[in-house]
Amino acid sequence: MKSYIKDSKMRSVLKGAAQKIEPTLSLGKNSITPEFIEAVREYMEKHELMKIHVLKNCIDDLRELGNTIAERSGTELVQIIGRMIILYKPAKEEKDRKFSL
Repeated sequence: MKSYIKDSKMRSVLKGAAQKIEPTLSLGKNSITPEFIEAVREYMEKHELMKIHVLKNCIDDLRELGNTIAERSGTELVQIIGRMIILYKPAKEEKDRKFSL
């Protein structure tokens, strides 16, 4: 898997930026479906940072979920905090990137 986060400073900046955004998707008892992964991919084409809320009825391990979603969607796991998964993928165009350090 490709690493987009260069160092701990960039990870820290991403964590700070994630505090200001609302969760985009919710993951429930159906866990990860192909449609869910497609929704993540589509969102990440327009945005660099994403927050996913894992509902209490999802019994899967959060760390496993985060790594699986990141791997299948081509993103990188920034952090898991509480029941939130934060993902990052830089914009394709260099000029469109908000978090390149």
